[in-house]
Amino acid sequence: MAKGEFHKMHGLGNDFVIIDARACAIDMPPARARAIADRKYGIGCDQLILLAHSNIADLNMRIFNADGSEVEACGNASRCVVALLKQDLKIETKGGIISGQLSGNAVTVSMGEAKFAWQDIPLAFAMDSAALPLAWEELQNPMAVNMGNPHAVFFVDDVDAVDLARLGPIIEHDAAFPERVNINVASIDGNEIRLTVWERGAGLTGACGTGACATAVAAIRQGKVQSPVVVHQKGGSLTIAWTAGQPVIMTGSATYVFTGHADWDDFG
Repeated sequence: MAKGEFHKMHGLGNDFVIIDARACAIDMPPARARAIADRKYGIGCDQLILLAHSNIADLNMRIFNADGSEVEACGNASRCVVALLKQDLKIETKGGIISGQLSGNAVTVSMGEAKFAWQDIPLAFAMDSAALPLAWEELQNPMAVNMGNPHAVFFVDDVDAVDLARLGPIIEHDAAFPERVNINVASIDGNEIRLTVWERGAGLTGACGTGACATAVAAIRQGKVQSPVVVHQKGGSLTIAWTAGQPVIMTGSATYVFTGHADWDDFG
């Protein structure tokens, strides 16, 4: 039987089941990831994180959303992995190699460079990623940013007035985004940002690390704020620093919750 240990952690309320499979490899088809993430019948999480060996970094991190889909990057999970292993790390992801360092009670992660070319987002066809000629009711002309995964960033006067629970899945599955998209709705307050994110495959979460990065980059690029900027989400705050042509630097907390054991065969 495939019994093993797991760790439950969260970054600002964005919660994870982390499995270190470096000692014993674990098969993780979408159905199994979905069953583990189920909050009623499984362990429960926004994302399942599977650690494995890497030939080009300290370890490999695979990221599965609650719907079983595998995605390229997760900033909050990256901080949690560094905090869990209690050491600075270079982490291989499908979105590229990122690096994380312990920083007192927080973790700082270099998330790589933001990408803006339409084919890098990716978009279904060529269009201006700085202001997409698209609209969904009051959400109009977002900036598209790839932070290892695709993001659409909308700036509004009042983030709380937007029904993102309703509009999120509509935009996520729009044909303009062939790999689906994360939706970020933000308001500017001085040099700070208030943000709500609909994550593809996970829905509304307490916080999204790559979403905070994408939104901060969009705000800095449009001259709305200056780096570094504090991004406030429901689960807490992150500090994001970015200079054009340089990696995006994210600093924030990572919280350990508990350790458990499970037989992975019980999840299909």
